[in-house]
Amino acid sequence: MADFIELTAPDGLKFPAYQARPAGPPKGAIVVLQEIFGVNPHIRAVADDFAAQGYLALAPATFHRVKPGVELGYSPADVAAGVALKAAVEGLAPPGVMQDIQAAIDHALRAGTSGKVGLVGYCWGGLLAWRAACQLSGLRAVVPYYGGGMTRAVEIGRTPTCPVLAHFARQDQSIPLEGVQAFQQAHPDVEVHLYQASHGFNCDHRSAYDATAAALARERTLAFLARHLA
Repeated sequence: MADFIELTAPDGLKFPAYQARPAGPPKGAIVVLQEIFGVNPHIRAVADDFAAQGYLALAPATFHRVKPGVELGYSPADVAAGVALKAAVEGLAPPGVMQDIQAAIDHALRAGTSGKVGLVGYCWGGLLAWRAACQLSGLRAVVPYYGGGMTRAVEIGRTPTCPVLAHFARQDQSIPLEGVQAFQQAHPDVEVHLYQASHGFNCDHRSAYDATAAALARERTLAFLARHLA
């Protein structure tokens, strides 16, 4: 069971979120944060997969503040459009999109999940996931996948308030290994995994997809969420 619902941010902005429900009562909730391509078919499929595992899954449209209804593919033109939209959102005055993510978390907390809410983000969503772990309330576990920008000094300087599992790729051209190592050294309590893959390895709609890495990361993610949302 899945459809789009409307959420309201603290500043009154109304924005859509894709919500996928499990067949039975949810054992918890997962907020899914999009890449730079919007809440497109891949992100909806990710949410559907979490729902199939028994979670209420919610994917908020984090581009909505600058452009509603974004669903991009993976062509060079789509990448350029997504990069521009990301820059526009990142340029918003604080709290910007973080209040939308908090609204999604708050909805999940009220949706019969017994306060068991985790968050998973991919690419730009991975960066937002890391910030959420450090800045937002109501989360029990956060999993960033190849969060672009997470290894910059300003992001490394943040402190998470819940358990974090971070996935990175050894062949990621946008996240140097030196940055990942600096992140690990600064955050020994964060569970960090490196994969023999490239940026975007989890997305089976992209040429960077790596089935082996994606399967292992999914297995680790589900085990981590089960442990902390129990």
